Amino acid sequence: MAKEVSALIKLQIKGGAANPSPPVGPALGSKGVNIMEFCKQFNARTQDMMGKIVPVIITVYKDKSFEFVIKAPPVAIQIMELASLKKGSAEPNRAKVGSLNWEQVRTIAENKMKDLNAFTIESAMKMVAGTARSMGVKVTGDSPFENN
Repeated sequence: MAKEVSALIKLQIKGGAANPSPPVGPALGSKGVNIMEFCKQFNARTQDMMGKIVPVIITVYKDKSFEFVIKAPPVAIQIMELASLKKGSAEPNRAKVGSLNWEQVRTIAENKMKDLNAFTIESAMKMVAGTARSMGVKVTGDSPFENN
């Protein structure tokens, strides 16, 4: 018989750096989850993503046990990493703060594909390009699509 789900918790934590301080401690403590056990498991599974912000969805069951799913880093974080930015533009329609080429957009789209609601890599690339545009990052080069 399947366990009964008590709560779903969504957090964004730096990979390999989960600790009981906010936001992790209060979010898990209020549901009765063993905070240190979660931190140990999370840090062990995200050793290869050290320092990157990683979304995690924690399923808490009635018996206070838990499972969690680690997602790919957010598209905006990946864009800032590839374009070497500290933050996006305050006025993205006027002030451009960086640029990416379509090959970099494809790399991000392939990395994030399993978390996006897109069926093809082209539609995922359009989503990533839209996120870049809203951050003030210009996508350079010839578009790989027939009609933009």
